Amino acid sequence: MSNSTSSNIYLIPTVLAEQANHTIPNYIVEAIKACDVFFVENEKTTRRYFKTLWKEMVIDNYQWYNIHKAEHEVKNSFIQAIKLNKNIGILSEAGTPCIADPGQILVEVAHEHKAKVIPLVGPNSILLALMASGLNGQSFQFVGYLPIDSSERKKRLKELENYSINNKCSQIFIETPYRNNQIFQDIIKVLAPQTKLCIATDITSNQEHITTKTIAKWQHTKIDLHKKPTIFLFLA
Repeated sequence: MSNSTSSNIYLIPTVLAEQANHTIPNYIVEAIKACDVFFVENEKTTRRYFKTLWKEMVIDNYQWYNIHKAEHEVKNSFIQAIKLNKNIGILSEAGTPCIADPGQILVEVAHEHKAKVIPLVGPNSILLALMASGLNGQSFQFVGYLPIDSSERKKRLKELENYSINNKCSQIFIETPYRNNQIFQDIIKVLAPQTKLCIATDITSNQEHITTKTIAKWQHTKIDLHKKPTIFLFLA
């Protein structure tokens, strides 16, 4: 067993959309100030984001590491920082770290080395979409990305719909934004007419749009989701 450490691991949320700093609680700045080292998905955008929250921040006073997929070297750097009792911030590119974003491997290491993990409140597109969908918030599952191949994706959609029917469970998934229109077409072809589908785009931005209606009604709706950050949810 590892010896205890005084290292704190802060899971720091970021904005989902540009000019949406109003979605970030004030205490996030204090967490940033408490850190010595940052492990981030994108160093350039994180530095810019921090400067919008804390203009006086001297960027070069901190150590920076890119998470990527938490390769062996990154893990070792993370462990070394814990052993030196450094306070560490983990950030994804958008929303909350470790939820459909990198970081969970480092948090797993943090627990192994008895560091204190501190999750901080901030915007999460998955939960915000569920909140606004009107679908079942008592029973739901996030299934990440569906298969790229259309036939495999349709098969997966039917499996998820059957599970939703049997368990009254909301299904939540995402797609690479440039494939949104293709997945939408598969959804309205495969799912039952009475199944309710919510499409939530550009959450927290000025272009935010969240709509829930039956597949039958979506089949008569013209919509362009190309390159728009989108969360798909349905309840059969």
